[in-house]
Amino acid sequence: QTVSITPKWQIHIPISVREQLGLKKPTQAKVYVEDNFIIIKPEQSKILQIGAKYKGRKSLKPIDITHIRDYIDYSEI
Repeated sequence: QTVSITPKWQIHIPISVREQLGLKKPTQAKVYVEDNFIIIKPEQSKILQIGAKYKGRKSLKPIDITHIRDYIDYSEI
């Protein structure tokens, strides 16, 4: 597909391309040149990267959140 480059060097990514990539909302992307082509690679959100780091990891002991204040150390506040 052909897209326009605006005077401010912006481009519009067509809906069909966004759907193919699974892009549902604006995000950040890496931009670089490879073999004289502009490559735009969407970045995974930082929160998803952090979440993936802890995927499958279990908590050491469950905490009953109804008594969460019992687990907070207020001595340094």
